[in-house]
Amino acid sequence: MAVPADGPKPRSVRVVLLALMIAMLLAMLDNMIIGTAMPTIVGELGGLEHLSWVVTAYTLATAASTPIWGKIGDMYGRKGSFLTSIVIFLIGSVLSGMAQDMGQLIGFRAIQGLGAGGLMVGVMAIIGDLIPPRERGKYQGMMAGVMALAMIGGPLVGGTITDHMGWRWSFYINLPLGAVALAMVTAVLHLPKKKAKGKIDYLGAALLTVAITSTVLVTTWGGTEYAWASAEIIGLIVTGVLSIAAFLYVETKAAEPVMPLHIFRSRNFTLMSVIGFLVGFAMFGGVLYLPLFQQSVQGASATNSGLLLLPMLLSMMVISLVAGRITTSSGKYKMFPILGGALMVVGLFLLATMDTSTSRLMSGVYMAVLGAGLGFLMQITMLVAQNSVDMKDMGVASSSATLFRTLGGSFGVALMGSLFTSQVTRTMTDRLGPEAAAKSGSAQLDAASLAKLPEVVRDAYQHAVAAGTHSAFLLGAGIALIGFVAAWFVKEVPLRGAGPAAAGSKDADGAAAAANVQASVAH
Repeated sequence: MAVPADGPKPRSVRVVLLALMIAMLLAMLDNMIIGTAMPTIVGELGGLEHLSWVVTAYTLATAASTPIWGKIGDMYGRKGSFLTSIVIFLIGSVLSGMAQDMGQLIGFRAIQGLGAGGLMVGVMAIIGDLIPPRERGKYQGMMAGVMALAMIGGPLVGGTITDHMGWRWSFYINLPLGAVALAMVTAVLHLPKKKAKGKIDYLGAALLTVAITSTVLVTTWGGTEYAWASAEIIGLIVTGVLSIAAFLYVETKAAEPVMPLHIFRSRNFTLMSVIGFLVGFAMFGGVLYLPLFQQSVQGASATNSGLLLLPMLLSMMVISLVAGRITTSSGKYKMFPILGGALMVVGLFLLATMDTSTSRLMSGVYMAVLGAGLGFLMQITMLVAQNSVDMKDMGVASSSATLFRTLGGSFGVALMGSLFTSQVTRTMTDRLGPEAAAKSGSAQLDAASLAKLPEVVRDAYQHAVAAGTHSAFLLGAGIALIGFVAAWFVKEVPLRGAGPAAAGSKDADGAAAAANVQASVAH
């Protein structure tokens, strides 16, 4: 289709983006809402020993299906695969809300996770198709804003819904949002139809699923359900390594590989995958342990746990918006991964210095520094990754970048969690002795529970949590340092749509392809 002289109308693109942001909010808001409702769910359905599987089943299904959704979108068209993922997510939501026991809830959450795997990838890949990288920076603030809204509003909405409407509405609330996203995407998004030239790489998809499942289970169970040296964890590690090796071999032979290895020949794409992994590591670890520190050590209310992250999220949103605008106007981006990596290291190190005397103001300043680092990195990593591949690989590039960030979060929570728990136990034992430490409870006490403890136990626990967060964030700072070093090796390749490109160049082809897709958006 020819591109009109005046180009696609910005308003029509904004309408499509609004629909995509609603779908993105759908995926991100769900876990935040459900987390608040979980105590009530366990109280009604029972099965406390299986509680972790409510989250694990969703995470596993999301991570395992992410690369497959990306490939399906590349082969058969993004609109159809995206709408299908929304429908599956909504079906999983309805079934989860109707669950009568914990086993059903875990199974239905897996269905919901299958749909969620396509939501984020669909949003990123469609944006990659519609908007050239040079122009995409203008919309970064919108995506960062959706993330902040989900993290701040999720716990508040979840608590309100659970208290006044019942926990089942924590799942049913997805239906109106999903219906709006479905209607808007169906009506206003028109992408060129694609006809697959080959079959889906089922063997590669199966091997990748086994590899991802083994990896996520190792990080979820290691040091908690099973000891790191246990036969179960060792077996999962061996399974993961063997399945990865087999996957890499199969991908070199497949006609339509589910994750084409040639995309990793791009230095920038490989570096962004590594940095994205580290961003996930730092962000998810921070989101988990910052509220715990503020509730346990600083006495903040658990009800407003989302608001406790406000300094980090606002900083992330503002910096992401500024970085996007500068990228759009200048076409330059290499400085942002470097700045982001440096601020992420500094922010995590500052958070590692917190102790029982650290004020909420100072911890807020430290969070803002970490948020600024994440703001420079969150969307830039995806933008550069997408700019590093051909348009035909946009889906697998988006899904791979999303997958590495998800796996980074899984590793971050597991490794920081293991270090945190062992440090809390060690400090409690040193201060109270083994018997008293064992009787004092778990490492997850809230402010209300702490108030009921004897003063000597409460003081020991607060020092223990401070020591645990110190160790966790110090580890995070060390890991983030790898990302800072990697950022220096990023090559500033001109962004597609960044101006005249040589005839026949890859950039020129990419810009033309993006323009053709834009022209097909409904006006």
